[in-house]
Amino acid sequence: MKFHHFGIATDDIESLILKLKKQINIKEVSGIVYDSNQEANLCMLTTNDNLKIELISGKVVQNLVRKRHFLYHTCFVVKDIDQKIAELVADGAFLVREPREAILFDNRKVAFLMWDLGLIEILERGGGYKS
Repeated sequence: MKFHHFGIATDDIESLILKLKKQINIKEVSGIVYDSNQEANLCMLTTNDNLKIELISGKVVQNLVRKRHFLYHTCFVVKDIDQKIAELVADGAFLVREPREAILFDNRKVAFLMWDLGLIEILERGGGYKS
């Protein structure tokens, strides 16, 4: 697995983008998209040193935001999503959400598992900033 991004829960993506731009050198901001498969509004930021931060708002993170718990997940890119799920489950993880296509990542599949690192997202490999 290769680190891809952190997912941050928020109730207002646009306000958080403005706040982060004041404190962090952001070189790229994707558009905000609604993904019905994820039941969330999503936006990807890329910093000058190529760290990726996904901003997530909507029903899926509502309780976290209310509790002021903003770090939602850590995402890793994998070559074979089904094989990696099997490996992680054998290592004690449990599947939270079956693989689904993700609009923000060009409809590549993502899955969520609870593991020793907390909630992780695994993303099938692809190209570009969305890789």
